[in-house]
Amino acid sequence: MPQGQLSATYEATIRTILRYSIVLSFVALLTGISFQESAKKLPFSVAPAGIHLESVIQLALVHGHVFMLGVLLPLGMAGALLMAKKIGGADVGKIGLAALTKGYLTFAAGSLALQLYKGYHFLLMARAGERDFAVIDAAFLGGSHAIRYGVYGLIHTGMGVTLGIFLVALWRSLGRK
Repeated sequence: MPQGQLSATYEATIRTILRYSIVLSFVALLTGISFQESAKKLPFSVAPAGIHLESVIQLALVHGHVFMLGVLLPLGMAGALLMAKKIGGADVGKIGLAALTKGYLTFAAGSLALQLYKGYHFLLMARAGERDFAVIDAAFLGGSHAIRYGVYGLIHTGMGVTLGIFLVALWRSLGRK
């Protein structure tokens, strides 16, 4: 295959990343709208400024995290694949590409879903009248610390490890000049 030309595996990987990023762009827009509309259901007359902020901040953060983890970072990795190929790098192996598409993208979606759930957990409990945020936090995921640490550990470790596998594979594809 001539230098700079993409293999079918690369094309499939980049197509997957682009589709994922397009879908997550819409999800990011929807989470922004969702946050705005949901926050209106907790008026300042019921929850003054500090309480209001504490109640909505978890949900507010989802919008930016979706753009970063679901749109910008995957597009950056797709761009890195193309740039590495353009400067004569070898193909990243199937394991590295699978770590990105089947690993990182999946765990990133899980992380974002978890963050969305946590945001609504905080907001809905505050709307129900709970003002003790230690109580709200303790009730997250049914109040089970084992489930909480297990889910967070699995998702975040999976996301970091699979991204690391891809990045090492990308680094190695560049070789030495």
